[in-house]
Amino acid sequence: MILIVGLGNPDKEYERTRHNVGAYLVEKLKSKKEKGVVWTKTKTFMNNSGKAIQALMKYYKAKPENLFVIHDDIDLPLGKIKFSRNRGSGGHKGIESIIQELKTKDFNRIRIGVCPEKGKPKTLEKFVLQNFTKEENEILKQVFQITASEITKITNQKAEVK
Repeated sequence: MILIVGLGNPDKEYERTRHNVGAYLVEKLKSKKEKGVVWTKTKTFMNNSGKAIQALMKYYKAKPENLFVIHDDIDLPLGKIKFSRNRGSGGHKGIESIIQELKTKDFNRIRIGVCPEKGKPKTLEKFVLQNFTKEENEILKQVFQITASEITKITNQKAEVK
């Protein structure tokens, strides 16, 4: 079982914020029906993502190598996508929570850049909880298409290996 989880905060006020880009992407793409793939998002606050992911993995009997966590990354420019595995949290509280609960960092991450062109804002917490602008939403449409395509390639490869 491949588990693709978008991170975000559950309240409606956070729905379209930068910090919720992972949950937002999953919401847009969860209609994709692929055998052996579950698209979902956490229903806990970001800092408690680990407990939610651990429960999902147990329910779906998923292994860490088949876990793909999609989340915002302030260290990447808006529009940049980076796939990584077996890395530290980079200061992301949701990822820290997952590493602590799973007792491993050996899972897949899909990092979606949210940093503006002018560089990192001084008040990161405030910035990531703001909604995307209209222009940024246009960039996100492309990001979502690219990410969906890449995930499909990866999940198809994993399905062929089994």
